[in-house]
Amino acid sequence: MSILIKGGTVVNATGAVRADVLVDGERIAALLAPGFPLEADRVVDATDKYVIPGGVDAHTHMEMPFGGTSSADTFETGTVAAAWGGTTTIIDFAVQTKGTSLLAALDTWHQKAEGSCAVDYGFHMIVSDVNETSLKEMESCVAAGVNTFKMFMAYPGVFYATDGEILRAMQKARETGSTIMMHAENGIAIDQLVAQALARGRTDPVEHGLTRPPELEGEATSRAIALAKVTGSPLYIVHLSAAQALDAVAEARDTGQNVFAETCPQYLYLSLEDLARPGFEGAKYVASPPLRPKEHQSELWRGLRTNDLSVVSTDHCPFCFKDQKELGRGDFAKIPNGMPGVEHRVDLLHQGVVKGEISLERWVEISSTTPARMFGLHPRKGVIAPGADADVVVYDPRATQVISAATHHMNVDYSAYEGMEITGKVDTVLSRGRVIVDGSGYRGSTGHGRFLSRELNQYLV
Repeated sequence: MSILIKGGTVVNATGAVRADVLVDGERIAALLAPGFPLEADRVVDATDKYVIPGGVDAHTHMEMPFGGTSSADTFETGTVAAAWGGTTTIIDFAVQTKGTSLLAALDTWHQKAEGSCAVDYGFHMIVSDVNETSLKEMESCVAAGVNTFKMFMAYPGVFYATDGEILRAMQKARETGSTIMMHAENGIAIDQLVAQALARGRTDPVEHGLTRPPELEGEATSRAIALAKVTGSPLYIVHLSAAQALDAVAEARDTGQNVFAETCPQYLYLSLEDLARPGFEGAKYVASPPLRPKEHQSELWRGLRTNDLSVVSTDHCPFCFKDQKELGRGDFAKIPNGMPGVEHRVDLLHQGVVKGEISLERWVEISSTTPARMFGLHPRKGVIAPGADADVVVYDPRATQVISAATHHMNVDYSAYEGMEITGKVDTVLSRGRVIVDGSGYRGSTGHGRFLSRELNQYLV
C-alpha cells in the first residue's frame, strides 16, 4: 500500500524542510517537492503540521517484577500507549536474576513480548550475576542483537554489583564492542540512610528522596566513569537526575571518553515537592533515582542543549497507586520504584520547544535520532529519509491537550502529570507503513511489532 503524507514540514535532526513524504509498503520511498503530482492509495493531510520520525524510547520496563509485584503495563498495553504518544520503537530490559543465565532471561523476555507488541521492540540485558558463564554469555547476547548490558550500583541483595564485578563486565564489553549501561547510585550508603530514617520513624514517601541524596548519584557516576576509563569500555548512564552526576559526565566527555547519558521527563518537570505531597500522594512519584529539588531541572535542560545529555527516555515502569504503591504505606522503602510515562515523552519534550529550552531539530534528535544511532537502529529508525522504515508521526504543534489518567492509555490508575496543559499533539502515527493511530482512534493490532536485532553504538570513537 502507498501513502502520501502531503503539505507538512519534515523535521529531522539535521533540519526542517517543506516536503511531501511517499510511503511504499513498509519503507519511506521518497521525499518530494510540496505539491508534486503523485497518486497514492491513501493521502494524509499534514498541512501546518510537522512530519517527524517515530519516537524511540530506549528505556522501558514492561511486565517487570519488582518488590513482590510487577509493572502494570504488559507488552501489549504498554506499546499501544507508546503508539498513542508517537513512539514507534521501544527498547525494554530482559532481567537476569541471581543464579540464572543471561540467555535464559533473554528467552523469557522474548516469550513475553513476541506476538504482543503494537510497535517494534528490542532488548537490553540486565546483568545481576557476574561470573565466568554470564561473561561468556554476553558474547552470545551480542550475536543475538542484544549488545547493551545494564548494571546497578544500587539495590544491594537484588541487582547490586561490586566494583570488581563491574570492572569484569566492562572488560568484556570492551572486548565485544558492546556498551555498559549504569544505574549510578551508591546503594550501600543509601541503604544505611534508609535504615536510619525508618529507625527514627520517618516513613513518608518524601523520605525516599531524602535518603537518596544527589551527592550519592554524583559519586557513583564518577566511580562508574573511572572504571570505564580504566577498562576502555563505553558507558551509558541511565536516568540521570542530578546536577552532580551531569557535571561528572560533562567532564568525561570533554576529555573524549565514550561516556553518554540519558535523562527522563520526570526529572525535567517534577521535583522533590511532588514526593512531599500530603497524605500518601507522594508515593505516586517514587522512582529511583528520586525526583530532585527544582534547581536541578535547569541544569538538565542545559545538558540537553550542550549534548552532555544525549537522550531522553522514560524509564517507564508503572505501578498502580491502588494495591501496588500502597504496599509502602507506613514504610517508604516498600513502595515499588517506578513511574508511568511512555505515552507522553514526545509531547513533554515538545514543551521544551514551546518554551525555548531546545530547538525543533533537537526535539527530534533526543527523542528519536540519537537513541536510534546510540542503540544500533539507524538509519532504519530515527529519520525521515528514503529507505528508512516508515515509522512516521504527523504532529500538530498548535493543538492543545490536558494530560490525565482519565484519557491516557497506559494501564495505570494515575498520571504523574495530572492536569498539565500542553501545546502539541500527535495527529497520525505510522509504524512500518501502517497507520496505527489517526483521527478515528487506534487502528493498530497486537503482534504488529517486530523484534529488532541491533547493531553496535554508532557514536563510539
